[in-house]
Amino acid sequence: MKKTGILILLGLFLVQCQKKQDYKLDRQSLEINDFVWKAMNAMYLWKDKMPDLADEKFNNQDELNTYLQDFNRPDDLFEHLIYQRQTVDHWSWIVDDYEALLQLFQGIRKTTGMHIGLVYEPGSNSRIFAYVKYVVPHSDAAQKAIKRGDLFRKINGQELTVNNYRDLLQSDAMTIELATWIGQNLEDTGNLVTLQKSTVSENPIFINRTFTVGQHKVGYLIYNGFMSNYDEDLNRVFAGFKAQQIDKLIIDLRYNPGGSVQTLDYLAGMITGQFTGQTLLKYHWHHRLNDWMIQNYPENLTKPFLSKMTNGTQLNHLKLNDVIFIATKSSASASESLINSLRPYIHVTQIGTPTHGKYTASITMFDSPDFSASHINPNHKWALQPIVLKVSNVDNVTDFTQGLTPDIYQPEDYFNLGILGDTQEPLLKTALEYIDNQPIAIYSRTSTLNEIYYKDAVLSDAMYLNSEILKYLK
Repeated sequence: MKKTGILILLGLFLVQCQKKQDYKLDRQSLEINDFVWKAMNAMYLWKDKMPDLADEKFNNQDELNTYLQDFNRPDDLFEHLIYQRQTVDHWSWIVDDYEALLQLFQGIRKTTGMHIGLVYEPGSNSRIFAYVKYVVPHSDAAQKAIKRGDLFRKINGQELTVNNYRDLLQSDAMTIELATWIGQNLEDTGNLVTLQKSTVSENPIFINRTFTVGQHKVGYLIYNGFMSNYDEDLNRVFAGFKAQQIDKLIIDLRYNPGGSVQTLDYLAGMITGQFTGQTLLKYHWHHRLNDWMIQNYPENLTKPFLSKMTNGTQLNHLKLNDVIFIATKSSASASESLINSLRPYIHVTQIGTPTHGKYTASITMFDSPDFSASHINPNHKWALQPIVLKVSNVDNVTDFTQGLTPDIYQPEDYFNLGILGDTQEPLLKTALEYIDNQPIAIYSRTSTLNEIYYKDAVLSDAMYLNSEILKYLK
């Protein structure tokens, strides 16, 4: 069995497999399949539930090679090793270009700049429309005046449906036709906008500002991804909040799909500061690794609140006893773990809709002697991102498959999305009214419309697993 010096990652992705064909693998293909099986055998969370991943499945390499010959593509084998793809493991995935993957983890991707949501048109179970959640600065969409709240239901002249939207949205160039609500009906305007994808670097710190509400000074942060290359920027935002002596904090995670566990820990420490050293998160691996960790390194099954970054930079602690989160179905993974991990310690108020329901973490695994990014096999660029552990809070709360339930339920209103960061934007308005102890009047004509979960971006970074895991894998 190989060892690994891998990366831990919280994020959200789905894969599709291709039909298998029977033929004898060439040497390189067999080599890739061998990597896939051994990586999954070493670390996959649901290894114990997959007989083909059992340590005693094969007596020698020849037997394993015979088995691997049945899969003509690495993604065929990978999908075969996934535990209940439709109902349990929605998140493990495989890529054939790890260089593009690593760029995505840093927020660098090819995009038009539109972050969109997809919703069924009223009265239809097949036709859908897109609404713009927000636009990345300096992207093509930004340059062409696309803005939050813009609607469209056609790309390149084709109506969007549940069957074609993925293919249409994957195009490097697309022409959208803007639409508008006329009463309860969505009508095309005839206004065409041609957009071109380009490589864009996106800062996850989208908006940060302060408001005075009654007797309170309120800090507000829209944070769209736990990305470690922006950790210093995030700490500076909290330095600003601290300097302005805020006593209330709203963190808007409504479009945040997750990211770095290390960044999650930093952010938890910035919000608080009075719990340094206490348990923030607990890790739960497959049973063999978990048992080994309990016996040898039990302290590494938990992650404590931190007072400083790994480079020695002190975190800017606010030492708050309560925090408000805005979250939706698009809030996943690290976003959910942050909310879940703080609840045992301070008063947490969640506004929005139930979150995505991802309570797991994955790692990036390369075809190298230790599955790390060092000495990667130069013959191919395949890499894995398998789920390897469950994350819980100090009270062992995990497995929230239906997401985290909001304290104040309020879906986004597709008729009135508002301007992000404006005090009249519906979800922020509710949060400010809650802080000011005002009666909360929630108005949403679209709460009955069904939104499709569409992951239009790959956000995330990672942190290195500790050296004790390497000892286990030797």
